[in-house]
Amino acid sequence: MDYCLGDSDGAVTIHTGVPDVDVDGDGSPDGVGLDFDGDGRIDDVLADFDGDGLAERMVLDVDDDGRAESYYSDDGSGTWAVRVDRSGQVRWFGLDGMEQTGGPLVDFDADGAADDRLVDVDGDGLADRVLAGELAYVDTDGDGQWDMKLADTDGDGRADSVS
Repeated sequence: MDYCLGDSDGAVTIHTGVPDVDVDGDGSPDGVGLDFDGDGRIDDVLADFDGDGLAERMVLDVDDDGRAESYYSDDGSGTWAVRVDRSGQVRWFGLDGMEQTGGPLVDFDADGAADDRLVDVDGDGLADRVLAGELAYVDTDGDGQWDMKLADTDGDGRADSVS
């Protein structure tokens, strides 16, 4: 797994590590343990939940029970800027790019009805899917941006087109 970290002087270094920590609890290592926050303990993890070989989650201060103090996601620019909370509410980004919290039923398509379902597939607190009537939106890389829109135009429950 590759991950990129910057120094205080602006220099950036790409690191490669073999996953040795199971962050998502599925029994397979998906993260590399390190001391990101400089507290002298190897209790922070950079994790690759989507299996593309690049870290997209930062987990800080993991205790012996596997619980972490805080979670961050790469915002798509290589910056750990999107804070993830584990409060039970799902964070999500509307089509206008504005971050919101709520769910699992919300008014994603702005039709006045809170009947669109948010789905957090990887359990990081950020919605990865939205089911909105005959449309579904998918965040394929976990950055909070909707990368694909699927449409079920004949109502059979299967996608007929993607954009």
